[in-house]
Amino acid sequence: MQNRRFGRTGWQISEIGYGMWGLAGWTGSDRKETDDSLNLAVESGVNFFDTAWGYGEGLSEQILGDLIRRYPDRKLYAATKIPPKNRQWPSRSDSPLKEVFPAEYIVEYTEKSLKNLGTDSIDLLQFHVWEDAWAHEDEWKEAIQKLTKEGKVERWGISINRWEPNNALETLKTGFIDAVQVIYNVFDQAPEDHLFPLCRQMDIGVIARVPFDEGTLTGTLTKQTTFPADDWRSTYFVPENLNASVDHAEALRADLPEGMTMPDLALRFILNNPDVHTTIPGMRKLPHVKSNVTASDGQRLSADLAETLKKHRWDRFPTKWSQ
Repeated sequence: MQNRRFGRTGWQISEIGYGMWGLAGWTGSDRKETDDSLNLAVESGVNFFDTAWGYGEGLSEQILGDLIRRYPDRKLYAATKIPPKNRQWPSRSDSPLKEVFPAEYIVEYTEKSLKNLGTDSIDLLQFHVWEDAWAHEDEWKEAIQKLTKEGKVERWGISINRWEPNNALETLKTGFIDAVQVIYNVFDQAPEDHLFPLCRQMDIGVIARVPFDEGTLTGTLTKQTTFPADDWRSTYFVPENLNASVDHAEALRADLPEGMTMPDLALRFILNNPDVHTTIPGMRKLPHVKSNVTASDGQRLSADLAETLKKHRWDRFPTKWSQ
């Protein structure tokens, strides 16, 4: 496993991190399999784990806390998120900050996450949604400064809304944010335009989420794929999205190098960009861990393949189903 410096935090974190949403918010999760997968990830060199209170209303945080206690001799970085008070994912541009992240609420959910994790301090606490319209409001800044001074949070981050990579630029310029989490993959290359250059300039950590485009880039979805009604993907992969996603995946398959799988290509595309410090695929099963960690071998894509992948950029914009 290769490590990368996580911006100005100076942390050396694994370039393959662990996305923990699927451990508590998707169908088919099994706790023993979850723990076995997490253990294998740690033993394979993964040391960055991304969770959120919103993943099972604290369950995913509790699972991470148990993992940290199983490995007291290793530094495992815990990144979690404060849910929006109004429970709107993503946030709306017309929502006032007081309805989403008032100061007392930020403090309240910091305490909840600390209790779930069972730690004295949170390495990285992120706002689970964000609007750049809040950039210059003082309330959130005063709250995070207070929590940092009290030693309850080491660093602060923003999880940027789907397909809105520029919706945090002014906030980053305030200097209060140490890390951003953004969708970046073979299809979603828009963060390269403005977000990544600013992060590079300000030495801000970058977490690339949704590396497999919610499953599309694994190459396993078809236009007949369905999901259980209680699985959030049943509302995301509506026909207009599923059909287009499968078409784009098939177009990419035509450029897949011999001997390389779609998931491997998806991860290597992300790791080929030095502006990204870690990517956080979901790994609910042991085979997922085994295959994903192999992408971190220090080998980069050929210049020709990297150039070819640029043509698979697919600019999308938020819709009613793209939560």
